[in-house]
Amino acid sequence: MTATLELPTPEVAAEAQAALRLFEPVLKRAGRKHVRVRPEDGPAAQTVIVPRHAFELFLEVLGQMANGNAVTIVPVHAELTTQEAAGYLNVSRPYLVKLLESGALPFRKVGTHRRILFEDLMAYRKKDADYRREVMDELAAEAEKHGLGY
Repeated sequence: MTATLELPTPEVAAEAQAALRLFEPVLKRAGRKHVRVRPEDGPAAQTVIVPRHAFELFLEVLGQMANGNAVTIVPVHAELTTQEAAGYLNVSRPYLVKLLESGALPFRKVGTHRRILFEDLMAYRKKDADYRREVMDELAAEAEKHGLGY
């Protein structure tokens, strides 16, 4: 994950939005396992068969770019540095190190450096989001019980 992220320019975002509108009907064709794409620079009759899941990911990238967001792709088995992992979780690096040292998040050491599997980060983030949702539901129920109007 050493590539620098660049926000799409307004022109690129507009191109992504236009492409997304054109590709949207393709996904509405239910039951297809593949999508056929014709490269612009290839021979007129040449098409490329793309797995549907890969095409859906491509559309997700286009959607994010259309919204002006930078996108990166990380394999689930990738190992991240503590700085990269902290960025993914949107927390400070010292806070992440505390999570690691407390055992809340598994890691391994490479020399003196900690490495965290991306799939472990995803699992932690999901678990944390589920816990936060549960607490918010409890707070909302308590507020409703006391007629606080939230």
